[in-house]
Amino acid sequence: MTVFSAAVLQMRSGEEPRDNAALLERLVEEAVRRGAIYLQTPEMTGMLARDREVFNARLRDPDEDEVVKAARDLARRHRVHIHIGSVAVKGTGDKAANRAFVFSPTGELLATYDKIHMFDVDLDHGESWRESATYQPGETAGLVDLALGEGTARLGLGICYDVRFPQLFQRQALAGAEVLTAPAAFTRQTGEAHWHVLQRARAIENGAFVVSAAQGGRHQDGRETYGHSLIVDPWGRVLAEMAGDEPGVAVAEIDTAMVASARKKIPNLANARAFGLGFSGGKDRL
Repeated sequence: MTVFSAAVLQMRSGEEPRDNAALLERLVEEAVRRGAIYLQTPEMTGMLARDREVFNARLRDPDEDEVVKAARDLARRHRVHIHIGSVAVKGTGDKAANRAFVFSPTGELLATYDKIHMFDVDLDHGESWRESATYQPGETAGLVDLALGEGTARLGLGICYDVRFPQLFQRQALAGAEVLTAPAAFTRQTGEAHWHVLQRARAIENGAFVVSAAQGGRHQDGRETYGHSLIVDPWGRVLAEMAGDEPGVAVAEIDTAMVASARKKIPNLANARAFGLGFSGGKDRL
């Protein structure tokens, strides 16, 4: 059993990484004052820039990125774990990586994770996104063990659109993940429709905590994100939430004993069975 305080840091990242690093520092200090020892930021903490020229001008190697360096220093200074939901960094070839970073209280880099599922969608009102044009998708699901409080907790790493792919989080849960994460920059349109139900569903079906910091509000590049950063318990109850889209901090206590309890009550992970797919009907219905 591990008990610790977790914080979701809601941001409104703009085009300038230096400004975003300054906001990160203010939010980290608030979360630490409130007793959190695991702090999570949203997807695209480093910058949100739709203009390709602006984006490319600010893109850096991971070791040179201002927000990554700031997170490492803040983790060391405050003796906390900092999980940067993601930063756009130089990848291989001509594409960037949408990459998460997890730092220990000594500033050690414990884990990285590259977003697997690309947000290539066409929404209502002409809203369209093609992440695959900019980012190289990851190929490996991420797990990391953190020393928190007097014990450890195993985290499963996800980013934003990943939350719509339950098989990713189920595989992490089967590998022992007690806390699942999906830091995000959900659009306002999709957030209003699906944000809460997706977060709670991933928690319920895996008997795990789900911690997801979010971007919120109207950004410098014109996009709107939903906010409502969440911490959900293994029974699907919302423990902490940012009520709207303003930057800020929400904190909740996580007790991993609740994971074992939820999985004992409803052992769907253990009860799952392999099955085939049978179909009777015309070929045109497949």
